[in-house]
Amino acid sequence: MKIEAHPHPVNEARREQILADPGFGLHFTDHMVLAEWTVADGWHDVRVQPYGPLSLDPATAVFHYAQEIFEGLKAYAHDDGSVWTFRPADNAARMQRSARRMALPELPADLFLEAVDTLVRTDVAWVPRGAETSLYLRPFMFASEVFLGVRPAEHVTFCVIASPAGAYFPGGLKPVSLWLSEEYTRAAPGGTGAAKCGGNYAASLAAQQEANQHGCAQVVFLDAVERRWVEELGGMNLYFVRDDGSIVTPQLSGSILAGVTRDAVHTLLDGLGHKVEERAVGIDEWRDGVRSGEVTEVFACGTAAVVTPVGRLCWRGGEVDSSVTHAGAAGPVTAEVRQALVDVQYGRAADEHGWMHRVV
Repeated sequence: MKIEAHPHPVNEARREQILADPGFGLHFTDHMVLAEWTVADGWHDVRVQPYGPLSLDPATAVFHYAQEIFEGLKAYAHDDGSVWTFRPADNAARMQRSARRMALPELPADLFLEAVDTLVRTDVAWVPRGAETSLYLRPFMFASEVFLGVRPAEHVTFCVIASPAGAYFPGGLKPVSLWLSEEYTRAAPGGTGAAKCGGNYAASLAAQQEANQHGCAQVVFLDAVERRWVEELGGMNLYFVRDDGSIVTPQLSGSILAGVTRDAVHTLLDGLGHKVEERAVGIDEWRDGVRSGEVTEVFACGTAAVVTPVGRLCWRGGEVDSSVTHAGAAGPVTAEVRQALVDVQYGRAADEHGWMHRVV
């Protein structure tokens, strides 16, 4: 892969200032990866170049038809100075599934991994080393053909950028409040819910505004047909801990994104002795279960936020709070599985499942 070094990288003092308090998605490393695909040549011109704006014609297809997908994963610094990514092959496979749904060319998994690894190695000085910080990696692909006809693009661009990341929720490990969207849905059967495409997130933003107006951090979406089955948040999957020790998570239905973190949490819970059931979860089961004490904990999980306890569930005319019995903190199962996950990611526990991929 051709590497063009940045002629004016961020100076060390400024970089260290950023790494001391990176926030989330606010700052970006010195380089990015780009690759092109055309019908005639397939994937080609793979290179690392200085991070900077992309020059796109106003008629570029992605602006008009949103033919675009993306992924999100993290690189973690371990105490011995090594740097690792978490389950990158799973992100490569999911990007291929998303590409099929969005009529985009599939990126070979080895090219995905090479692109991510090369960018991390090139900008390894940007990997934060503070407590539970990481380098967030954003691979994405978009229709870059200049054409206004409605058909799959014949020129596509793949890119990887990187951003040092602190906590997704800056308030620390505190239960988040969720707003139940009763007007908007995130995805429908036969739609793009299982693909990681920007349109799904754009469709969630009006509901997110509504949540913000009611003092909530995230939105809970119900199914689009019966409006009674819990699906997921705007960007996270959900788990429910019951008083009999069992744990339930909404089953993948084609309109729910198959989270990489979700799958890891499921495996870890099983290893910790918790029985996990995947099935349809009704919104009344959640509300009534919290009121009766049958639902003792609720938590959400995703790459950006890892594992986050859920507190208040609010809707027009009422609310319940599953964190009350834990004095407003994470419940014991939530805390246990979160700790188990981050210990693997940061090299503090044995990687029994082969999830970690060494980059540096």
